[in-house]
Amino acid sequence: MHQPSLITKRTKEEINELILEFQWTESSHAKTTLVEHYTALVASVVRKYSKGGSFHEDLMQVGMLGLLGAIRRYDADMGNSFESFLIPTIIGEIKRFLRDKTWDVHVPRRIKELYPRIKTVVDELTNQMQRSPKIKEIAEYLGVSEEEVLEAMEMGKSYRTLSVDQSIEADSDGSTVTPLDVMGSPDSGFKQVDQRMLLESLLPLLNKKEKDIIRYTFFENKSQKETGELLGISQMHVSRLQRRAINKLQSALEHSEVTNA
Repeated sequence: MHQPSLITKRTKEEINELILEFQWTESSHAKTTLVEHYTALVASVVRKYSKGGSFHEDLMQVGMLGLLGAIRRYDADMGNSFESFLIPTIIGEIKRFLRDKTWDVHVPRRIKELYPRIKTVVDELTNQMQRSPKIKEIAEYLGVSEEEVLEAMEMGKSYRTLSVDQSIEADSDGSTVTPLDVMGSPDSGFKQVDQRMLLESLLPLLNKKEKDIIRYTFFENKSQKETGELLGISQMHVSRLQRRAINKLQSALEHSEVTNA
């Protein structure tokens, strides 16, 4: 079985020599050696920000790009160690990525910058006050308006949207559903309610017997024979009066549509 190569520990002087070699000659050997040496450090920084999130691999790539950028820009003459320059560089790249790339809904940059600050301040004030801070207190701490805090908190909900196909746990047995499974669907009953309300608004146009026939046959779902027995008239008479009543209602409805057009 292939055994992974051990990363050789290197002194500060050796690291600086490799960085200079890469900066002057673009040496692939120097770059590979430095990348291998600092991959574990990059991974440790990334873990603090990804926390097992779905974009961990993306952040790892961002961190490695930050490493390469730090190698290109580092100046040993400034007196600081490479690590002290590297870590803030990686963190800066990660924060820019999180601000600009991981919002599922487009929001203004000022909100992207304010939202993580609010989350940090809420934690700090909660620890200080031993209670949840008020919007006014958060705004005063950050030096922004209450409206800006509320706006950022509301838009912060758009940081991650949920796919309708994404499985979510439904109960303790491990059963899962998707949001699509529990979404409502159009209810035809609303249309029926509208139609009934419209019909009731037009009933005053009918005489009493016509109203009774419409009520029995349409609202109470009685047959023409049953309606005739209730009203003491023949089924044929019910049919004739029903047809006349419907014609009145249709005419009134058509007139109403023309008037409202």
